[in-house]
Amino acid sequence: MTERIECVVVGGGPAGLTAAIYLARFRRQVAVIDAGGSRAAMIPRSHNHAGFPEGIAGPELLRRMREQAAQYGADIRGGTVTAMRRDGEGFRLETAEGAIHSRAVLIATGVVNRRPPIEQAAHDAALAAGLLRYCPICDAYEAKGQRIAVLGADGHGVAEALFLSTYSDQVALLTLVATDLDAGDRADLDKAGVPVEPRPVSAFDFSGGKVRVAFADGGEQSFDTLYPALGSTGNCELLDAMHISLADEDCVPTDRHQRLEPEGLYAAGDIVAALDQISVAMGHGAVAATAMHNDLRKLDGKTPADRAATL
Repeated sequence: MTERIECVVVGGGPAGLTAAIYLARFRRQVAVIDAGGSRAAMIPRSHNHAGFPEGIAGPELLRRMREQAAQYGADIRGGTVTAMRRDGEGFRLETAEGAIHSRAVLIATGVVNRRPPIEQAAHDAALAAGLLRYCPICDAYEAKGQRIAVLGADGHGVAEALFLSTYSDQVALLTLVATDLDAGDRADLDKAGVPVEPRPVSAFDFSGGKVRVAFADGGEQSFDTLYPALGSTGNCELLDAMHISLADEDCVPTDRHQRLEPEGLYAAGDIVAALDQISVAMGHGAVAATAMHNDLRKLDGKTPADRAATL
């Protein structure tokens, strides 16, 4: 048996849950299928999310959003969508629990940080302690004045090191592999006072409240915090199967209403080519949900015949 659900949101991060809240309040039948991999769940405490002057932990924010969506009737499910294809006027989604047919689908599957070679338990403990950070826009303010290491001696790493140099005059650029920056990057780093360590890092140690990095030649350096600038990989398998063209770093370009092709498919959150921030993801979710609702109204003949839905 194929379950029929009017709107399906794939991904239970800030974008997907915001969309679910809106869709439920639009009185749409909506299910969120959440594999549990939201990057927001990794945030020990966010201090730049408006409305929480004392900060809020990522898991707590997600818990509140799930509770709010469920309060209005959204069906929040754990699970993974393993395949998706066009099916008549909607889409067929395959899950371990069975097939779902949906008239409209929002892809909010997010991205995965490319991590340095650090054992999982040590990685998570360092992240919780603020010794390891992934988002300078989110938390560079909390690292101001510290001795900061940026890992990733390429264009992305250079840009991150230069950004962080406005918060601290003790920023250094490290690498995992031998690299050779171009003259322009070296000039920019020299001007900002950011030294480049040419020796590849061979090991990390987060014990003792510091970040100690070891180099292949046996040398060591110590820092207060480490920012991996290794990029990210989008969770794009479902979009790949639909032959959706991607932008840089596996992000997807949408129109201004978060629409994709074919009709009835939408995307929101970090998987979209935009600033990776909770507030931006929530905005995407609100825009996508409103577009989904109005597009379905138009298909059902519930908008004025001489103009498209504009709300």
